[in-house]
Amino acid sequence: MNTWPVLLLLLGIAVVLAWGARLVRIPIPVALVIGGLGIAFVPNLPIIEIDPHLILVLVLPPLLFRAAVFTPWRDFWAHIRPISMLAIGLVVATTGVVAVAAEALIPGLGWGAAFVLGAIISPPDAVASTAVFSRLRLNRRVVTIVEGESLVNDATGLVIYKFAVAAVVTGSFSFGGATLEFLIVAAGGIAMGVVLGYLFILVNRRIDDPLIEIALSILFSYAVYLAAEYAHVSGVLAVVAAGLVRGWHAPEVFTAQTRIQAAAVWDTLDFLLNGFVFILIGLELKKVFIGLTGYGWWELLGYGLAITAVAIVVRIAWVFPGAYLPRLLSARVRAREAPPGWRSLTIVGWCGMRGIVSLAAALALPYATEAENAFPGRDLVIFLTFVVIMVTLVFQGLTLAPLIRWLGVGETAQLVEEEHLARLKIAYAAIEEIDRKALAESVRPDVIDSVRGEYAARLKQERLVGVTAGGLDDTTRALRLAAVTAERRRLLKLHRERQIGDEVLRRIQHELDIEELRLEPSGER
Repeated sequence: MNTWPVLLLLLGIAVVLAWGARLVRIPIPVALVIGGLGIAFVPNLPIIEIDPHLILVLVLPPLLFRAAVFTPWRDFWAHIRPISMLAIGLVVATTGVVAVAAEALIPGLGWGAAFVLGAIISPPDAVASTAVFSRLRLNRRVVTIVEGESLVNDATGLVIYKFAVAAVVTGSFSFGGATLEFLIVAAGGIAMGVVLGYLFILVNRRIDDPLIEIALSILFSYAVYLAAEYAHVSGVLAVVAAGLVRGWHAPEVFTAQTRIQAAAVWDTLDFLLNGFVFILIGLELKKVFIGLTGYGWWELLGYGLAITAVAIVVRIAWVFPGAYLPRLLSARVRAREAPPGWRSLTIVGWCGMRGIVSLAAALALPYATEAENAFPGRDLVIFLTFVVIMVTLVFQGLTLAPLIRWLGVGETAQLVEEEHLARLKIAYAAIEEIDRKALAESVRPDVIDSVRGEYAARLKQERLVGVTAGGLDDTTRALRLAAVTAERRRLLKLHRERQIGDEVLRRIQHELDIEELRLEPSGER
């Protein structure tokens, strides 16, 4: 059977699964992981051989870059301590505890494969969590911590993963040497990402074509990763650093049309990569099942559930002490951070779903060591990784929304106040611009009164209301565009002055982008 038609057919099935997930209101990754398991039992499907080294290169750069671009800077740095505790401390702890548990529970697995397994499943994936958050408008502090953790923990877990795999492949490991190399690789990756990120911004300032800008962004994520790997520093951290730089400058560098189109393109690419990897795991499981003939199915399932339980318990056991102990031990922490509520901590502790990064890392395991021996426990590691992903996505993913509703962890008052402030101030900025136009230019009084009256109504409603551009004369259209430009300037000023955060900036800027595109004559787009 030809391979590529089968892959296209299965990718089409992934699209159908995503559509079904939207209809029944469950996270798309949950539907994809169930579909991937189903693919493993379809008869007569081809066994596809893909170079493991290509999987991480193909999948990771755009996913990490996109996540970094949309990371809220101000909120991220405001919560850097809890994010670091989870993204670095918890990842290291999970790797170690899972490795110890796996080596003790599974006969013959070996320490090397056990640490590889621990590194693979140590970083949770925020995709399923944020799919739930977007529907429920959760407490912003929880969302920021979970999303920020997901960005950094992928980097931490993958760097540990590479060292663990290298130790198994070469058959040698030095803790002191590995620690020093880790620091060099991490620092070098971050430095390269920052430099390349700023170079990319300089290039983008000279381009005024949305299609070219979006295409360059996608290619740039791959270029940064490959350049860093070629320089023997962390490609993962380089991509994350470059994405953070690009995200910080995006509100001022890119046009409304570019932002609108880029969001759609990145969402589509993200979905296709997720679908592709879950299809691959389904096809890979067919080979894995053949390689696990020495184990009973109930035995394998028991191992998988035990490792999953360890991963879940470690996270919950880490979250509460990690939140409360620093407050007990440090007056500085007590002064800088609001006390965490147990309800919010419960949500953070339950957001331990594993996803595409763990899946891609498992599929990227080499087949053999440098001594040309089979990579120890490869099939078992892949199977256990899939079980952890399956159980956490389905069990934790489907129970997260009911848990949030039961605990009543809603949107924070601070975010509501910031949005209220921003909407009022940008409306006043628009009115000021309209009044300036009335004095400086010969605009008809009826046009001034009409557009000014619209913004006065917005002040009373305290929200933006999109305009209908159809039927507007050129004078009215130009005045409304000038008002939108004034709103955008004031919005960016509020963000630079740290009066509003990234979430409010993006939410209102998206509305302004749409309004601007609706007002622009079609020939100018």
